[in-house]
Formats: sequence, C-alpha cells, structure tokens
Amino acid sequence: MEHPYLIFVKLFEGIGLDHFAHTYPHVIYTWVVMAFLIGVAFLATRGISLVPQKLQNVFEMLISRLEEFMVGITGEEGRWLLPLTATLFIFIAVSNLVGLIPGFLPPTANLNTTLACALIVFVFTHVIGIKYHGVAYIKHFLGPVWWLMPVIFIIEVIGHLARILSLSLRLFGNMMGHELVLTILFLLAGAFFVPLPIMAMGIFVALVQAFVFFLLSVMYFTGAMEHTH
Repeated sequence: MEHPYLIFVKLFEGIGLDHFAHTYPHVIYTWVVMAFLIGVAFLATRGISLVPQKLQNVFEMLISRLEEFMVGITGEEGRWLLPLTATLFIFIAVSNLVGLIPGFLPPTANLNTTLACALIVFVFTHVIGIKYHGVAYIKHFLGPVWWLMPVIFIIEVIGHLARILSLSLRLFGNMMGHELVLTILFLLAGAFFVPLPIMAMGIFVALVQAFVFFLLSVMYFTGAMEHTH
C-alpha cells in the first residue's frame, strides 16, 4: 500500500530524483534518521559537563540502562560490545518511531533495512567467536559426541542462518503491519483523527521491537563468547 504523502520523497522529486525517490523511499528515510541521530548526538555532546544538561542527561540515562542490562547478561567481559548494541537499539527505535509522524516512513518497514541490521549482528557474532576462541570456535558447531558431529554441524549452520530470518522478518513484519494499519486510518480519518490508542500502541510496539532486537543480539554475542561444553 502506498503511503498517502511522504515529505522527503516529495523533496527528492523536487530536485529531479523521482525514480530514486519512488524506488528507494526507505533509503531516503534511513538517511533522515541518520542525520537526526548525528545532529542530536552532536547537540548532546557539544557541551559535556559534570552537571549534565537535559539532552546529555537523557542520553546518559539511556546508555547507562542499556549498559547495565547488557552487562547483566554478558558479564563485564562484554562491556566493549555496548557501542554496537546501543547503536542498533537507538537506530531501530528511532526508525520505528518516525513512522508515527504523518508524512514519514519507518525505514524498518522495508525488509532491506531490517536485513542489513540482521546481517551486521550475524557477521559480528562470528567475529566475536573467532576473536575469543580462534580456530576452536568451530567446536560451537560440532557438539560433544564425535559420531554426531556431521549432523550437529548441519543443524547448527541452519540454526545460525535462521537467526538472520528471525531478526529481520520479525522486525519487518511488525513494523510493516503497523504501518499498514496507520496508513488505512490516515486515509479514512485524516492525520489528526487517528485514534490515540492506536498511536500509543504504535509507540509501545516500536520500542518493544527495538528492545527485542537488542536483546537477541546481546544473547547471540554472549553465546559466541562462551566456551563450549
């Protein structure tokens, strides 16, 4: 279903990029989210002080809560993973939330965006495994019984590849479904008459889906760091 009006798509049309705007609207809104996050991060860190200002305080609270939660799962050894996991959470959360603004499209309502995030987690999971275990990381795919190793290896490979589908399709499906509901309501009732409970549910779904992606990423990273039994 086509969104009734996309502000930044219209802007790209205005500069003669009609084909790109209509073919890759999710790319345009990914750029919008990135620009927004870079701008907010710049404002939050421009005048860092021991007594934080409002924006700095918000970021510090958010990052510290994510760090506490993640370290509770990975232990102190996994603290270095926070920049990646926190970035994924914030990017996905903001990408989900922009879909609630009339004229904006959530980048995560496109499978290409969610698949890109999932591939980052998938690749980095194995980078962590090799970093911590070297060649011995292959033991994560073989199991403890030698004569079952070929079967276990195939099952493990399928399971790890399924993580890509799990991460990408879950996020994409939820955001696309919610976007379709909002679009229908927008067409039927107008931008200012979309029921508030639907909007509240949208905020809840957007944040929950970002947190689920964050949680699963942390669990996959933790599994790669652990020693096999």
